[in-house]
Amino acid sequence: MGVACYQLTNEYQVVTSHGVAFLEGPVSREYLEGLDFDQGLHNFRTPQKQKAALMEIAALPQGMVYIVRTDNRVIGYVSFLPPDPYSRWSKHPRVLELGAIEISPDWREYKLGRKLLQLAFTNPVMENYIVITIEFCWHWDLRNTGLDIWQYQKMLTKLFGSVGLEKVMTDDPDILEHMANVLMVRYGKRVPQEDIELFQKMLFMGKGVLYPR
Repeated sequence: MGVACYQLTNEYQVVTSHGVAFLEGPVSREYLEGLDFDQGLHNFRTPQKQKAALMEIAALPQGMVYIVRTDNRVIGYVSFLPPDPYSRWSKHPRVLELGAIEISPDWREYKLGRKLLQLAFTNPVMENYIVITIEFCWHWDLRNTGLDIWQYQKMLTKLFGSVGLEKVMTDDPDILEHMANVLMVRYGKRVPQEDIELFQKMLFMGKGVLYPR
């Protein structure tokens, strides 16, 4: 069945064979508090713990959470937040991390993850940041998708590439921990050249041996 999309203010209404889904954000902590989380959202932690984590992110000065919901139930989300304070990326003044993206398995056939990312990157504030995503293969839902680890990596690369992120090489030990792990980057249009050059220098700090990809 086809999927119909209607642009609303900071929101997409997506009509599917499962019903109407609303893509919206960035949403507030208080708004998230009043919503239920689908039981299929358990890639990273239990749905209730994921809800609590997203509420914390939404309350951060630079934190942003975009959601897909049907009625009062969240069936998908993507989050943006400052990098982990122990990571090398936290030392850069303009890095924003795409922290997690997840769609409930029952709703994955409608490309809601791609639509949610597209909505998020219509926010002009994204042009002020170097947005990164660090994809660790141990979080990937290989069982429900039926993909192997390299097929899943290719799928994620295509998904994030749809909003301008590109794979880059780095000697970050967290990335080097497994050959399938990926770092992807998008440079905002208003990021000064000196900040781009600083970030590029931070990609290689002599911490490990690069894997060929």
